[in-house]
Amino acid sequence: QVQLVESGGGLVQAGGSLRLSCAASGSIQSLPTMSWYRQAPGKQRELVAYATSGRTTNYADSVKGRFTISRDNAKKTVYLEMTGLKPEETADYYCYCNVYLWTDARITGYWGQGTQVTVAS
Repeated sequence: QVQLVESGGGLVQAGGSLRLSCAASGSIQSLPTMSWYRQAPGKQRELVAYATSGRTTNYADSVKGRFTISRDNAKKTVYLEMTGLKPEETADYYCYCNVYLWTDARITGYWGQGTQVTVAS
């Protein structure tokens, strides 16, 4: 019913920048929260940042001041602008959205398929 498609990952040198995008599609009434997580090899998935429909944002301490999350509600898209990237931030980055469907009164969470970010030293 819902698809989240991420893009924008790739290989970047340490200190470089990347912009990730995640577009949601399907029978979506609203997206209360849109988030980015990451999972490095051998590590647990961790929250990087989230943005609510009310424009509240929150970041992991490790990325504050370097990453910026934003969303375009009309396009049902969330972005993650990443600057000053570090080799230890090499990971698969996942979009996660809480979704109100037109066909269901409950909020349901959906994951994207992930996009790989590699930061070379």
